[in-house]
Amino acid sequence: MIRKMTENDRELYIRMAEEFYSSDAVLHPVPHEYFERTADEALRSDAYAEIYLLEYEGRTAGYGLTARTFSQEAGGQVLWIEELYIREEYRSRGLGREFFSFIEEKNSGKIARLRLEVEEENTRAISLYKRLGYEVLDYKQMVKELK
Repeated sequence: MIRKMTENDRELYIRMAEEFYSSDAVLHPVPHEYFERTADEALRSDAYAEIYLLEYEGRTAGYGLTARTFSQEAGGQVLWIEELYIREEYRSRGLGREFFSFIEEKNSGKIARLRLEVEEENTRAISLYKRLGYEVLDYKQMVKELK
């Protein structure tokens, strides 16, 4: 089952986000307060960010975080799959595929593109994304931190 995070799930989400950012799936950790800001934004409105909890046999197995942008190149809204974290003991049970199916159904006719980032070493995730029809973009991403 996949459901939207509620205020009662806030601390659970933050614990799982800390687990995710302690894993090999990300390049670097982020400050704890960023998890709090993300939870606050997702609970405030779904205009920019949404957090979903993935459940398996009544237990919380992970979370998915999405964010919205607009892209001229895509000709409309883009939904970024910012994060998909599935706790190790729940992997290979179809939860990733279920999450992507849920997101596509929920946003059918509302978005022009789905987009995500993945670490090159995360071959398991890359394999799933390719099976789901995702293609590699040959872009270099650049950022400038403003804080």
